[in-house]
Amino acid sequence: MENLKDRVTIYQVAQAAGVSLATVSRVINKQGNVTEATRIKVEETINRLGYKPSGLAQALATNKTTNIGVIIPSANYVYISNMLNGISEVAKSKGFVLTLFTTSHSHEEAYSMIEKVITTHVDGAIIFDDELDEGDVMKINSYSVPTIVVNNKIQGDKVGCITFSYSETLKRVVFDHYARPDSLREMVFVHVHDGGRLLYKCEKAFISAHQTLNKPYKVINVDDSYSRTYSDFVEYFKNTKEGIFVAYRDSIAAAIENAATDAGLRVPEDVEVLSLVGTKYANIVRPTLTAFHVDMIEVGKRAMYMLSDLMQHNLLEKSYKFEAQLIRRNSTINDEK
Repeated sequence: MENLKDRVTIYQVAQAAGVSLATVSRVINKQGNVTEATRIKVEETINRLGYKPSGLAQALATNKTTNIGVIIPSANYVYISNMLNGISEVAKSKGFVLTLFTTSHSHEEAYSMIEKVITTHVDGAIIFDDELDEGDVMKINSYSVPTIVVNNKIQGDKVGCITFSYSETLKRVVFDHYARPDSLREMVFVHVHDGGRLLYKCEKAFISAHQTLNKPYKVINVDDSYSRTYSDFVEYFKNTKEGIFVAYRDSIAAAIENAATDAGLRVPEDVEVLSLVGTKYANIVRPTLTAFHVDMIEVGKRAMYMLSDLMQHNLLEKSYKFEAQLIRRNSTINDEK
């Protein structure tokens, strides 16, 4: 602790250099008229004292955009964490500061986050839109805050968006399944309580595809919990010995896999499982999980680049779609083998 020293202030720099606070500020922010001799003297004093300018103070002094608000439903999910990594990587490279706002699966709480974003005077916002509607997002826009919305198609003068093709890809999976000669097993959609907009869209696409083909299907409700889903399916497999299950996330899919295996069923010969939101865990579980894949780190990077361009009035394309790819692994039957 003896090696720690108090943080050097701008006042100390000014006193040591024998100049005014305004002169030090102009040197730090490269503004105003400062003689070369004075600039060198101030910079040498800064280096000698080890002074570190405040990023916020510099932003206020230069009126440079730095503060970006990020609204997400939770940071606990791997795919959301990956997106945050992408956002922060680009933000860091551009000198932006991130302010994180998290919500639960509640429209009221998500709406309150809008109020917080506005009152913190952010210069731009990125929203992973699982609960907010277009009116909520446009409220931010009415305060002239450039915004990129992830997971909803909303555009405006100061609003751009990133969308996903999960629904279209899932429909193709359903159609391909019933094109197989051995497509007698029923498909089951595993609905998670409070799963949000992405899950709702996928469930709607799943039902629509079955209705188009005039095929029977099931929707089973589970909690967003590995342990409870596992227990539910241990009971389920006492009476049902086959099926093709579409789960929201890897943890839910793994619970179904493990319950089937522990019930003496074979994966994928008796029970097939695929995950809508695939992460690194798809390769860890056994059998490995067939899963939809979107590189969420790239989503985060793209969102931050789009926001940066939007803030500078340089964003030409305000909508970008990421294609969800189905990565087939050992939890489903691969017709290509």
